[in-house]
Amino acid sequence: MSKCTIDHSIDDVRKKLEEQRTFLPKALYEKYLLFLNEQRDQATLNEVFHLLKKYDLASEEVREERNAGLRKLI
Repeated sequence: MSKCTIDHSIDDVRKKLEEQRTFLPKALYEKYLLFLNEQRDQATLNEVFHLLKKYDLASEEVREERNAGLRKLI
């Protein structure tokens, strides 16, 4: 699988977070609301976006892997 070359803005990431809100653990969602209130580098924004992308369609096992990735960034 090739790596995405699109840079996602903070607004893109916030929108994706909001779209996945009902599927994310509440505590993780709330931490990311605060996390995204601070300046973040482009690589971090891109990584968060891709961890959130299609989160709702992921299996429970994949969600846990993504949750771990999201927690690691905080």
